[in-house]
Order: sequence, then C-alpha cells, then structure tokens
Amino acid sequence: MRSVLVTGAAGFIGSSLSHRLVGRGDNVFGIDNLNDYYDVSLKKARLERLSSNPHFRFEKLDISDREGMSGLFARERFDVVVNIAAQAGVRYSLENPHPYIQSNVVGFCNILEGCRHSKVGHLVFASSSSVYGANTRLPFSERDNIDHPISLYAATKKANELMAHSYAHLYGLPCTGLRFFTVYGPWGRPDMALFKFTKAILEGKPIQVFNNGNMVRDFTYIDDIVEGVVRVLDRPAAPDPAWNAALPNPSRSAAPYRIYNIGNNKPVQLMRFIEVLERCLGKKAQVEMLPMQPGDAPATMADVSTLESDFGYRPTTEVEEGVPRFVEWYKSYYGVT
Repeated sequence: MRSVLVTGAAGFIGSSLSHRLVGRGDNVFGIDNLNDYYDVSLKKARLERLSSNPHFRFEKLDISDREGMSGLFARERFDVVVNIAAQAGVRYSLENPHPYIQSNVVGFCNILEGCRHSKVGHLVFASSSSVYGANTRLPFSERDNIDHPISLYAATKKANELMAHSYAHLYGLPCTGLRFFTVYGPWGRPDMALFKFTKAILEGKPIQVFNNGNMVRDFTYIDDIVEGVVRVLDRPAAPDPAWNAALPNPSRSAAPYRIYNIGNNKPVQLMRFIEVLERCLGKKAQVEMLPMQPGDAPATMADVSTLESDFGYRPTTEVEEGVPRFVEWYKSYYGVT
C-alpha cells in the first residue's frame, strides 16, 4: 500500500486517477484549489465520489502557495507524487496569462522542491500535446524538437519538462512527464469541445467550429489516460545507459527522466466527431463555422510506440465507444431525459 499525492484531485483527470488508485488500495492524498475557472459544483461532485473511501483524504490547497506546500510535504510522506494540477486551456491563456505562470510554473517549482526535500520516490507530471506547437510532421514523437510553442499554456508545459529534468539531474529525483492528447469522457471539463457541443446541441444552440471544421484531433478516452498514468507511476524513471550526449534524445537522459505521449494514435476529423455526437443525441447540430483561433493547432496525433515498448500499453478506445459513454453520463448528471 503506497501513499500517493495527487494534485488537481477535483479536476477531470485528477479525480478519475484518484478513483482508480483508491480502488486498488493506494492511500491517496488529494489537493486542489477549487478555483472558478469552470463550475465549482462539478469539482465538488467529483470529490464527493471519493469522500466515502477511507483511502482518500483531501485538502483545499493551491500548489502556488509556497508556505502551504512546504507544510504539506513536511507533515506527510509520499511515495509517489502525480501533478495533474494546472491552469488549463489554450484560449484562456491568450487573455489571462498570469494564472498560467503562477500555477504552472511557480506551483510546479513548489512541487519539485517538496519532492526533493522529502525524497519522493517518483514524480509523475502532466505535460500536454500542446508542446508540439508549430510542428506539422505527424505523428508527434517525443524525439521531436519542441522549441516553437504557439500558446503560453504550451510554453509553461515545456517549462515543466525542463524544470523536471534539472531536478532529475541535480538531485536524482525520478521524473516522468506525460503528454496528454485531447482527453474526453465522463466527468469531463465544461470548457472542452465535447462538453460544450453536447450542451449546445441539447439546448438547440449553435456550436462554434473553428478553422471551418478542418481540424483533426487525437481524442483520447479518460480510462485510457488513467491506465497509462497508473502503469507509469508504478515504475520510477531510471537513467538511460544508452543515452548519447552528442546526439541527445530529448525524451530520455543520463538522469532518471522520461517523457511519454499518451494518445489514441488514431486521429479523428472534428466533423466526424460531431457526427458521432449527433447520433448519440439523436439531434443535428447547428454549426457556426469560424476561422482558426490563435494558439490552436490544425492537427494532432501521438506516436505512442515508446509507451507501448516500455509498458506494453497503448490506448484503444474509439470515439464510437467513448462518446456514447460521455453522453450517458452527461444526461444522468444533468437530469436530461
């Protein structure tokens, strides 16, 4: 039985991961600042699912609170830390940059310091497919250069990867970064496309489709993401004895450091995704075509060959299976008949 700190435990991925971990008997300590970036009642409902489990404890805490985080690591002893907490959303970062620096950079530094001083056995942290930025060669590989982010959100996620490597190198802290690709499913985020589309279609309102629908996304179901995280956290990153400093692979290191993509590896045209949703709802969408938005990439696709070779795992849930599960949850949660 291990002690696992999950940051962002009231969030979509963090709560789903916590649910899985306590289900297998891990002791999970969850923290979250419960901010109002989206509906706080949804965050509280996610926590309510966990509240009756004796293996779960929760504390309202912001990772950017240096004193609070220092106190947490001084009081508790964690075998593994999984950092899912972050200010999310590409478009929100265009108008509100400061929360991204405060949470994603300052907060991550506090986590690294806590792990370092309390000698945590493994830090697993959420990165993002957004780090691939202006890259157009598909599928995106962890070996690719990621020096051209096209949003501040993406830049902060790349910063996390660099910061983690420095701590792995300097202090021997095992760090594994996971680049998530367009996560969706039950208990999802209201600011993401599937949630917004479902709400609008059911209410008879138009949905906004950017780049005139010419978008491709590697939609990845939440259970597949959680399975990948669990497999990774069970095996701390180790130095790669074959790493070559003259020809460096950016996803590995002579330090205990790894980077992995977790994506479905089966990109879907946005318009096809909408068609699947329409079939599930039994209702056609009113579509408002709009130009490409700043910070958006036209296409994403994950190369997951390294995840598969190292852990024997790759996501498998198709949108034809995942979208109906989300719609079923949405109707139940919001009482839609």
